[in-house]
Amino acid sequence: MKIRLTAALGLSAALLLSACAANEPTNTTNEPAGGDTATVETTDAGTTDEATDAGATDEAAAPSNLSGTLSGIGASAQEVAQQTWIAGFQTANEGVTINYSPEGSGAGREAFIGGGADFAGSDRAFKAEEIDENTFSQCVDKPINLPVYISPIAVVFNVEGVEELNLDAATLAAVFKGDITKWNDPAIAALNEGVELPDLDITAVHRSDTSGTTENFTDYLATAAPDVWDAEKSGDWPYQGGEAAAQTQGVVSAVSGGVGTIGYIDASQAGDFTTVKIGKDGSFHGPTTEAAAAIVENSPVEDGRADNDMAIAVDREAEGYPIVLVSYLIVCQDYQDDAKAELVKAYANYIVSAEGQTAAGERAGSAPLSAGLTEQVTAAIDSIQ
Repeated sequence: MKIRLTAALGLSAALLLSACAANEPTNTTNEPAGGDTATVETTDAGTTDEATDAGATDEAAAPSNLSGTLSGIGASAQEVAQQTWIAGFQTANEGVTINYSPEGSGAGREAFIGGGADFAGSDRAFKAEEIDENTFSQCVDKPINLPVYISPIAVVFNVEGVEELNLDAATLAAVFKGDITKWNDPAIAALNEGVELPDLDITAVHRSDTSGTTENFTDYLATAAPDVWDAEKSGDWPYQGGEAAAQTQGVVSAVSGGVGTIGYIDASQAGDFTTVKIGKDGSFHGPTTEAAAAIVENSPVEDGRADNDMAIAVDREAEGYPIVLVSYLIVCQDYQDDAKAELVKAYANYIVSAEGQTAAGERAGSAPLSAGLTEQVTAAIDSIQ
């Protein structure tokens, strides 16, 4: 199965290359991924007729008197979406500059803890104990986690001559743990009758940095294949072996440039990769945004969370394709700086608006928030001060 998001990614790249600042006198060079800051200046491409037709409100698109600068650090999985949201928001708010550096979820959370970012993007929420144990200098009180980006995690591979691949949870876990080392292993062959699998070493590529995508991926493996995956879910890769690569683009490069490689990435970055179908009992499913949205919609908020802290407990045993990530915007509920609070609140509202979610879906391939989840997140955003 191939996920074709090339047009979406190409448009985002074009947006970056042609961005014309409405709030700066000169153009800014943008360098996506790899830990470099991706600063997207104002461009008319940030607002689309399609997004407006899809139900974007006048309030979301109308120019305003907002001004100032916001700095965000975080998930590389959010990179294309953040580029899109920033462009659209700055189009409507010419006095605002937003910088987002896709250094990884762990880096984003650490920066937010240290006061080095006004908001963080993270493919996992702050744990309740992390919120209790840390002091956040930019916040009067504690931060909240806002689910703003939903996407499947695609398992992508590069094996010449193999165009389709089915794996169940146990076999997938054994491949990434290193227990299965050959592409023609009997366990893989049994799930792929009629497919000519080569006698070729498997190179399983994982993230080298602390990653929310890794935490979501290992959460699925630990839940669905506990007899094989005997490590707990973690944002840090728990086993020796395989090949480590930094951030999403590092995994993309390692899988595409290798031989017999397999890796896991946010589906927005899958491009023309061939992707694994996941399932059991002869029923296998590829990653789709519709399935991802449905799983998250039917998953509860974690127990014990404070009001407006919306960390989702994703149902990893749901039918269909259950390897899903929920990526969060992490913000203060009460900022020390009222001007920052106003900007963050406005930006968050744009992100979850029909316009913001539609634009991200078109360009990043993410799943729009459901109506019910949008209502809950909007209520949480309204509490920001």
